[in-house]
Amino acid sequence: MDKIGLLEKILKKLNISIDEDQKQKFSDYYSLLIKKNKVMNLTRITDEEEFIVKHFADSLIINKVIEMENIDSLIDVGTGAGFPGIPIKIIYPNIKVTLLDSLEKRVEFLKEVIDQLELEGIEAIHGRAEDLGQNENYREKYDLCVSRAVANLSVLSEYCIPFVKRQGVFVSYKAEGSDEEIYAARTVIEILGAGLNSVCTEQIPETDINRQFAIIKKISKTNVKYPRKAGKPSKKPLK
Repeated sequence: MDKIGLLEKILKKLNISIDEDQKQKFSDYYSLLIKKNKVMNLTRITDEEEFIVKHFADSLIINKVIEMENIDSLIDVGTGAGFPGIPIKIIYPNIKVTLLDSLEKRVEFLKEVIDQLELEGIEAIHGRAEDLGQNENYREKYDLCVSRAVANLSVLSEYCIPFVKRQGVFVSYKAEGSDEEIYAARTVIEILGAGLNSVCTEQIPETDINRQFAIIKKISKTNVKYPRKAGKPSKKPLK
């Protein structure tokens, strides 16, 4: 992967250092994903440079808004092809990571990536957030929940906030200009025992691409009736 130098250059501007082993892991991850993408839909982005910027760098720009060195456990809800969870794991190997996705084929691919990259302290789980969020092994167990899923923040909050410990954080990766959607979700966020801490827009270095983050702090335990049964949050979003 000859453009891995671009990733290194971007990460340097994010104050993230990357060693040869990590470079190889990113390169291998890209190769595995592009190969698998020929037989199943994992990403529409296949150009190396665009992939590095829009998947790898975009996943890691979270370090501009969260002190990742203070995070011990993380769950990535609706991880898809493993973003942002796997790039975060490669850079911060001490974080215990759970990747959650509702499509079994994607989870099988993620397990293959974990195995091939020899990543430790990371699991890929097939399931729905509504079910796992009621499972005592996962509910309110994480310092940080992340999601690049495209669902409306009101819906996404019901999926994600139940996983977060008190004083933990849910960070939603949003497209630039999502202020209206984010602020409209404030009441729902409060119902779930959290508060909208801040909304930040960060530019990916070496590009003109901006990413917006909704940073949501868990204040108290989430009421046991949330998340509601599978399908309910998306069909009848909380208001």
